[in-house]
This record gives sequence, structure tokens and C-alpha cells, in this order.
Amino acid sequence: MANYKTTIGLEIHAELKTRTKMFCSCLNDSLEKDPNVNVCPICLSHPGVLPTINKQAIEEVIKLGLALNGEILNHSRFDRKSYFYPDLPKGYQISQYELPLAKGGELAGVQVRRIHLEEDTARLLHDGNRSLVDFNRAGVPLMELVTEPVIDSADKALEFGKELQLILRYLDISDADMEKGQMRIEVNISLALVDKKRLGTKVELKNINSFRAVKDAISHEINRQKEILDKGEIVIQETRGSVLGVTLPQRTKEEAHDYRYLPEPDLPPMELTTPEIINLEELRRSLPELPEAKRERFKQEFNLPEKQTDVLIGDRYLAEYFEEAVSEFLALEKNDKGKSIQLVANYLTSDLVGLLKESGARIQDTKATPENFAELVVLILKGDVSSRIAKDILREMATTGMDPNEIIKEKELTQISDESEIMGIVEKVIIENQDAVESYKKGKTNSLQFLAGQVMAEAKGRANPQVVQDLLKKILE
Repeated sequence: MANYKTTIGLEIHAELKTRTKMFCSCLNDSLEKDPNVNVCPICLSHPGVLPTINKQAIEEVIKLGLALNGEILNHSRFDRKSYFYPDLPKGYQISQYELPLAKGGELAGVQVRRIHLEEDTARLLHDGNRSLVDFNRAGVPLMELVTEPVIDSADKALEFGKELQLILRYLDISDADMEKGQMRIEVNISLALVDKKRLGTKVELKNINSFRAVKDAISHEINRQKEILDKGEIVIQETRGSVLGVTLPQRTKEEAHDYRYLPEPDLPPMELTTPEIINLEELRRSLPELPEAKRERFKQEFNLPEKQTDVLIGDRYLAEYFEEAVSEFLALEKNDKGKSIQLVANYLTSDLVGLLKESGARIQDTKATPENFAELVVLILKGDVSSRIAKDILREMATTGMDPNEIIKEKELTQISDESEIMGIVEKVIIENQDAVESYKKGKTNSLQFLAGQVMAEAKGRANPQVVQDLLKKILE
């Protein structure tokens, strides 16, 4: 079998979180369930209407360009991209071609070609033998980023896509939820013999709604093109969809000239380096600490395991919560810093994140403040509450917002560490579980854990687990 090199380029769209649409004052809410609510003559393309540029959308795309170290063009403009489809009311899309907002830049080792702005299309709904059009999404500001064709694997494509999604969320310019269509990835992929300088025939993959689907579609398409080339046949330039990881033909791939781009006559050219219009320095100063910088700082500052760091960095607000909790913790507890930080991270990424997943809430919605969370971890460290009881306290904190000490006092949850108080419970459990006692004496160590569990149940989780273990061994041995 011949050796081929894979060349991949990505086109990624993301809906921006502006209040209104790109060229009119309609509410920007592409998830509105009632059809054709957020519409007006402009986004419905009635005759004689004129669009107006949404400045916030321009600034948000420029922020992304700055974040990726791209070049913000001095002059930019909108163009008409002509094609005919039922979800495009005007018969053309207002987009950008020759003069995008930003050029160049780099992310995850992949060079960016351009970042531009356009309007989203309407949504088609299919009902039996008829198709309906919902224009709520028509005119929503849509960022498009195009990479250079320098990606050579599905894993590298995924790494780029996930890191871009994080940056969009850190900049707070898009929720970038792929399942909701807020971020869409299109893959251009070609194969050529390793010793050939020219690229192979490009195939575009569309309608990919998850990162897993991106990986599966790329893998399938690489294998499909290999099989074609191995037979000595020619790969057809086309657009293909992805269904359950399998790519299927949709239509012949268009070239730029097929769209008949021309400058949008109803919108003025934009001067992007005029401070009175777009203040680039102010936008640059407004950029938050980005994921890669935060990732490196967390490694240096907190020395956490890589997977735990990735969980924290994966949510900007979770990372901020963690830092606030650590700051509070260190102000309350003067013990070993490394141990303290690891304990905070453990309870946050397992227990609190677990509670959030149960309820479908976000970290910014929880009523458990970073201050109270830090206070709870201090109580655990001091042995005032057991780790088992701490879970119940945390659940109460997340629901009510109460201080952990208030909850402990109200529900009498203080950990019992006094041996004399625990001894009575231990003796009672031993008398009632003679089979387990005999099993332990015959060498079945699991029986000790069973007995310890019985003691903890009798003590309603308040007994100090280590004291329980020590007393059981002392009596049984």
C-alpha cells in the first residue's frame, strides 16, 4: 500500500453573544423555540431595507484576532456572497472575502489564515413531505476562522478545535456549544503521495456537531480516500456530510468564483485602526488571561496533576472559583501549602463539580461561595468533620448558601474523635456481628471494613474513621 500524507484545514464558525443581530436590532437568540419571533424586515430581506453594522460583533471578532496574535487590518469591508438556498432570504449572504477583520495568528501550533464576520442563515425544519423556515437565526453574528492547511491528523484537529472553544468562552464572546449549533466545524481534507509536492484533491466535510464526530469523520474520510487512491482512481472534489462517523456525498464543491463575491454596496468600508471608531489598545487591555497562559501558571503555582489542571482550566469560572477558594484557604490555614492546595482541588473537582453535574448547574450558579468552601476544607483538615459528613454539608451549602459552621451546629454534625465516646458503639457492633468478627480473626481483612462501616452507620457518619479503625484492631487483635 502506498504511503500518503494527510493535509487538513479547518473552517470554524461560532455564533457571537451580542444582544442584537448582525445588521438589525432584532434580539440575538438562535435558541428561541417559537419560530419567527425575533424577525424584522431587515433580517427577512424585505425590499428597500438597509442593514446597519453591529459594532459589538466587530469588536468581539477583533478580540479573538488579538488573542491569537493575528494582524488586525487597517481597512476591512463586507462582501456579498451569492448562492441560492431556502435558508438564505436575500439570495446572498453578507460576509467578508478580500478584506477580513484579522489575518494570521497561531493556536496550538496551527497557523490561522483569516478571521472574518458574517451573518448566519435561517434554520430549515423538515416535517414529513414539507420543509419550513425559521428565521430566528437569520442575521445572527457569525464568526468564521480559517486555518492554513497544516494539520496532519484528527487528534491535532481536535486539539485546535477544543482550544479555540475554550478561548471563545474565556473571551465571553460565544458559548460555542456544538450540540446547540453555536460552534460548527467544517473540515477540508486531502491525501497525496508522500513524495508529491502538490496537495491532493480537497474534500469538505460539513454538518459535524461534536468533537467526537469530528474525529470519527476525519478518520473515515482518510480511509475512504486511501482506498480510492490505492485503486488508482481519482478523488472527486465535493462536499460530504457526516452521519454516525461515516461521510456521505452532498454536492460538488464550489469554488470562490461560484459565489460571485462583490463589495456590499449598502455598508461602508471600515477603518479599524481609528481610535474614535475601534480602540485596539483598549480591546487588547480587556483581554483576560487566556487558557494556555493560565494552564502554565497553574502548573508552576499549584503543582497539581495534569488531568486536574485540565478540569479547572476547562471552565474559566471554575478556575476563578478555585483561585478564590485557595486564597481564602491559605488565609485561614497556615499548614503545608502544597497539601492545602491539593485538598481544595480534590474537593472542588470531585465533590462540588459532581453536585453541579447532578443538577445541571454551573459553578457560577452555586450558592456555595469560595469563602465558605475554603472554610469547609479547613474543617476537614482539622478533623472537625469527616469526609463523609463533609459531602452532606457541601450539598447543603450548594443549596442554601449557608456557612458550614452554621450547618454543623444546626444539624449536630461535628466529628466525634473521643475514644471513650466511640468505644461504646464499637463494642455494640462487635457483639451484633460475631460472624464478621470470626471472619476477621481467620484472616479475612475485608471484614474489618464491614465492621467499620457498621460503626460509622451507628454514629451517623460522625465518628472519626481513623479512631474507629484503631479501636476495632485494638479489640479484635
